[in-house]
Amino acid sequence: MPTPSGPARPGPAPACPPACDPGGPPAPDAAGPTGTGYRAVFAVPEFRFVFAAHLLSSLGVVVCEIALSVLVYRLTDSPLLSALTFTLGLLPYLLGGTLLSAVADGYPARRVLVICDVVCAVAAAAMVLPGTPVVVLLGLRCAIAAVAPVFAGTRAGTLGDILGEGEPFVLGRSLIRIVNQGAQLAGFAAGGLLLTAVTPGAVLGITAATFTTSALLLRLGTAARPARGGRMTAGRAGGALLGASWAGTRRLLADRPIRALLLLAWVPPALVVVPEALLVPYGGLLGVGPAGQGLLMCGMPVGAVVAETLAGTLLGSRARTRLTFPMGVFTVLPSLGFAARPSLGWALVLLVLTGTGISYNFGVDRWFVAAVPEEQLGQAMTVMQAGRMTIMGLAMGLAGVAAEYAPLPVVMPAAGVLGVAAVLAVIAEVRRSGARTAWADGPVPATP
Repeated sequence: MPTPSGPARPGPAPACPPACDPGGPPAPDAAGPTGTGYRAVFAVPEFRFVFAAHLLSSLGVVVCEIALSVLVYRLTDSPLLSALTFTLGLLPYLLGGTLLSAVADGYPARRVLVICDVVCAVAAAAMVLPGTPVVVLLGLRCAIAAVAPVFAGTRAGTLGDILGEGEPFVLGRSLIRIVNQGAQLAGFAAGGLLLTAVTPGAVLGITAATFTTSALLLRLGTAARPARGGRMTAGRAGGALLGASWAGTRRLLADRPIRALLLLAWVPPALVVVPEALLVPYGGLLGVGPAGQGLLMCGMPVGAVVAETLAGTLLGSRARTRLTFPMGVFTVLPSLGFAARPSLGWALVLLVLTGTGISYNFGVDRWFVAAVPEEQLGQAMTVMQAGRMTIMGLAMGLAGVAAEYAPLPVVMPAAGVLGVAAVLAVIAEVRRSGARTAWADGPVPATP
């Protein structure tokens, strides 16, 4: 593992030659983009296929959650079971991220990505079958959530192969985050409009089609590459897969710099989602109705998309890296403003400002990909995503429990107070661990 003064990371792994991938695209794009900025990243044809596939699958997940929630409520008249469709979209990340994380590096990446999309398509299609019991519907939602961290980690590793592991990789990851946030806005709007015209079953059918199209894009638009960590043969499958996943996760968590960066990736989002989880009751406290509550829910995604786009377009790599620590702290600060019980307009401003803190991930991604061994990059990204989503889900649940016993203008800013203390502690650990790495454009500054 390279240190701040150590050698540079190796370049991306070469793609299979045409002889082993007669139907795939040519391999020269694996050398990474030339030029700078988002435009250079989009100039790589393989990335365009990955981007389009991710856009479709992200919209599919959001629309699936809405349609399934409506379907379950119509079948049961139970708000609890309807809400579980959203909760079950987060908690199974822990299962998939720990038990299946070795898949990301143990099998060829394109095959893993396509299979994950096919699993999601089949699960969504099965939800459409008439008479499907509610418990089966919720189980199918769990299946989609369980493969999500494996898909995300494998895709992140593939970006390293397609774009290289320097600045283009960071910008590629940024575009993926923009899609994630944008999909929340577009997906909820599209899902709501679709449900006014067709049945939830028809919407779930559309969801299955988005996953199927995503699988086709990845199969036809990306090159076949060997498994990053050495091919996992049939003889090593099953129990060996679980053992490799556990062992790899333990190695990652035992490495102090990697562990510190994982904490930096996990802690700010866990505190940021506390106000977000309470927006519906807060809107009720203000008496703004469903329209106002929906507007509040748009605040953080809008801030995230704007900040991510501006930082990736207007700032250089060193400037973005310098913002890592300040923005990591800043993203939890706006929560303090809810102590004053702000009106709808001011609450929306606070949420937009909170969303801008997502730009701290530029530096986290840059340091993380440098700290992780090449052969374990996919698994490391899987663990990062699984941990982030699991902790966010738990934080949202704890926020709801706290709001049962304390007023919202106390619970929401309390997350900001706790967040400042927690983020500063994590930043101190990142500094002590030596996780920050020198890059071709010079060393990272010692202070924010």
